[in-house]
Amino acid sequence: MSGHSKWATTKRAKAVVDAKRGNLFTKLSNNIVVAARQGGSNMDSNFKLRMAIDKAKAASMPKENIERAIKRGTGELQGQIIEETVYGGLLPGQYPVIIKCLSDNKNRTLNEIKTALQKGGGQLVDLNAVAWQFENKGVIKIKNQELKINGEELEMKVIEAGPDDYEIGDDEITIYTKPEDLQRVKESLEKSGLKIDSADLEMVAKEKKEVADREVEKIQNIFEGLEELEDVSDYYTNIK
Repeated sequence: MSGHSKWATTKRAKAVVDAKRGNLFTKLSNNIVVAARQGGSNMDSNFKLRMAIDKAKAASMPKENIERAIKRGTGELQGQIIEETVYGGLLPGQYPVIIKCLSDNKNRTLNEIKTALQKGGGQLVDLNAVAWQFENKGVIKIKNQELKINGEELEMKVIEAGPDDYEIGDDEITIYTKPEDLQRVKESLEKSGLKIDSADLEMVAKEKKEVADREVEKIQNIFEGLEELEDVSDYYTNIK
């Protein structure tokens, strides 16, 4: 989820639990399969595949798992066809959510998403009913504590990379680009010596809102339910 504070922190912490349950590698593998099927196995010409592999490596996914996923994507290995589907939903308090899934069974995925939302008091809606509140952007994140340079030098390097915008938070810097500029900006930042924590295309809310206290626990439960689903690769909301 694209966000900050308690919501982003919860997502990162939950990812550790996902790994223990065994479904994180499934999600990462599906990302690689789809990227390889869409653009081939050459990482130099397939930036989406390179990003998917970077994520897998960051999660310590074994090399043989990565290679097997690439071969599934290119058809060298047989397997179920993984397809990308995107759903729209409303959380308690009418906060929009976009849920991106990679699945070999759309009917199963739809039922699981619907159940996860309804259990927490949310609902599934037509994607177009919520998608207008978001923009597709490249999102790059750099952890502040991993950088050995001062703030002014860091900010100058970010500006020189030519992003659309950036935010400096307490524990990370979030950089926004046009989708077509993501690869260029990422590579520019890396050449300047910055270590990228993550880079991906995300649906970023045009306007972010604070969550009402009465809705926090219910929304938290929905997020946890979504993250437990192997078919859910990511989700985006307008919550601060």
